[in-house]
Amino acid sequence: MNIQEKTEAYLGKAVSEASGEEIYAALFSIVQEMAAEKERTDGKKKLYYISAEFLIGKLLSNNLINLGIYQEVKEMLEKNGRSLGEIEEIEPEPSLGNGGLGRLAACFLDSVATLGLAGDGIGLNYHLGLFRQVFEDHLQKETPNPWIEDRSWLKRTDVVYPVEFGGRKVNARMYDIEVTGYNNKTNKLHLFDLDSVDESIVGEGIDFDKEDIERNLTLFLYPDDSDEKGRLLRIYQQYFMVSSAAQLILDECTAKGCDLYDLPDYAVIQINDTHPTLVIPELIRLLTGRGLDMDDAIDVVSRTCAYTNHTILAEALEKWPLAYLKKVVPHLVPIIEILDDKVRRKFDDESVAVIDRSDTVHMAHLDIHYGFSVNGVAALHTEILKESELNNFYKIYPEKFNNKTNGITFRRWLIHCNPLLTEFLDETIGDGYRQDADELERLLDYQEDDRALERLLAIKQENKTALAAYLKETQGVEIRPDSIFDIQAKRLHEYKRQQLNALYIIDKYLEIKSGKIPPAPVTAIFGAKAAPAYVIAKDIIHLILCLQEIINNDPEVSPWLKVIMVENYNVTKAEKLIPACDISEQISLASKEASGTGNMKFMLNGAVTLGTEDGANVEIHQAVGDDNIFVFGASSDEVIRHYAEADYKAKDYYEKDPALKAAVDFITGPQMLKAGRRENLERLQKELINKDWFMTFLDFDAYKKAREKALKAYEDRKSWAKMMLVNIAKAGYFSSDRTIREYNRDIWKL
Repeated sequence: MNIQEKTEAYLGKAVSEASGEEIYAALFSIVQEMAAEKERTDGKKKLYYISAEFLIGKLLSNNLINLGIYQEVKEMLEKNGRSLGEIEEIEPEPSLGNGGLGRLAACFLDSVATLGLAGDGIGLNYHLGLFRQVFEDHLQKETPNPWIEDRSWLKRTDVVYPVEFGGRKVNARMYDIEVTGYNNKTNKLHLFDLDSVDESIVGEGIDFDKEDIERNLTLFLYPDDSDEKGRLLRIYQQYFMVSSAAQLILDECTAKGCDLYDLPDYAVIQINDTHPTLVIPELIRLLTGRGLDMDDAIDVVSRTCAYTNHTILAEALEKWPLAYLKKVVPHLVPIIEILDDKVRRKFDDESVAVIDRSDTVHMAHLDIHYGFSVNGVAALHTEILKESELNNFYKIYPEKFNNKTNGITFRRWLIHCNPLLTEFLDETIGDGYRQDADELERLLDYQEDDRALERLLAIKQENKTALAAYLKETQGVEIRPDSIFDIQAKRLHEYKRQQLNALYIIDKYLEIKSGKIPPAPVTAIFGAKAAPAYVIAKDIIHLILCLQEIINNDPEVSPWLKVIMVENYNVTKAEKLIPACDISEQISLASKEASGTGNMKFMLNGAVTLGTEDGANVEIHQAVGDDNIFVFGASSDEVIRHYAEADYKAKDYYEKDPALKAAVDFITGPQMLKAGRRENLERLQKELINKDWFMTFLDFDAYKKAREKALKAYEDRKSWAKMMLVNIAKAGYFSSDRTIREYNRDIWKL
């Protein structure tokens, strides 16, 4: 049966007569059936990738690509007067992640399946996700983001595990989502949930009773932790996830003949960031409960668990007061105390203790002492961990530390989101790059080919026109597709420095008002959510939204400069923004971004990076060379030195640079106060002048010059097309398939 016949067999009618919902249901069923036929039967050893987030995005098209029927379905729908894009709109986006951490985990699962490795993901089934972002009065407002429908990729299983905590016992139920590999087998994403969770307890916005654990446990990803109840809830969530995971892992391994002493021969557990750290004491508890003595259990677990560090920010390395753990997981506390005691007997250095002098438990310290591998996620990041942030541990365990530069899955971030570029690549260099991303290098042969360069520019223009239409339809904003699309789309955090971008925009606005017209019109596009309790991040969103109103409504300025903040930025919106981007803003303070993966997605789609030497930007710079990237700003060494010597004073820069001062003063000027709220704008301005912890002012002048240089370079269309081509051709290294091969070679050994 061909795809049309199969679809019509499900529909019971012609495709041309069916509604979009009916077609989606039929394609959904076909995918489920085909994925089930390719289900993996495990080898002896298996990877368990535990993560608080899996930002998997919509799954229909991704699965059609990986099952090899995407083109056939697309053509079948077009023949019947429908479009795959219209069918995709029907699918809700699973709200299971926040940003790069969760998106990376999703790419990794895709690549594990694509490479034919036995490996499943384990996480939580959040009903309402992070939150849905809406803008009201130029402020971010959080609302629930329900995504689970009757027809869902989630399959309820009969697997149930008892989980005990804080004087209560609950039952964790496992749900599965199939993870299809590209032309390969199907693995699973296991998501645990409570049958008693009740979405109706959510009141105004995203408020709910944080103490009603049976009804709230899996409602939200990262519940507001600005109070003790919220922090305790996070520990409940994390323990619920890892206790379920540990029981599943032991059951699967013993079913294959594991006697528990040889657990490392059957399982490798990758702890993605510190959220799943409690799996270490929990596994030890379960193993001692099944007959191992304490020392043997610790030894077995230490050879089974590996840890990925995703941060250089000390505040992001989780630590919990021992008193909180006594409330939520009292049965783990004696084990954690034994683990701490073992460390203290071995090492005099207080800084490597598991429990510090103020009775705080350091999650990363547990991971490093009681795991066999510690990896960073970009070359610079790993060096900083070894040289400064985790140097005390590196001196003890040099053999544990290794680097695994992040990657992205090209199936979603090229084939799915940029069909025009995919078609061009297929025609120009063949389709081998889909399986082996290094084949993109063959594009370098076309650097002097005028037809190829013109085609690249035409594809970019078409994608920009499509984005302009989408923004008009969804947000009612009009932008010029012939302007330069300068995009910063990522989580909102001060270290990522959306505020630096905003200050540049104010400076540009003031220049245009004074009669200095830019060489070409620019559209500055932002996409970002701020954590609900992150006050300054929300103030930065307020600033951007106020600028959007002021600038876009100014007849003198708006023909040359426009500002757009995309509402509720998620994977679906990213798939629209990334193919349309000309200049990719990667402007975090050097030494603060572990890696970034947005930088890789933009590069793959022919955007040129404007960035600091931070995270994977360093490796992108090495790959494309000086002529195909715009680099600026203080180096990571300089920044680390400023922190060490505490000699950076934002106010000095503010007082010395008239352009910077004018931009900062504008934040509380009459136009802004008319558009926005004094409280938010004054707080942000004070934060910048008196603190500026992420050194926005330090790099302002260098950033301005680099951005002007990029705008100038854009005018020479042919040389810009060459820059695009080199970026696409050199993106192959940043495939998650390469990353996963390295994980497997050096850590997992599946």
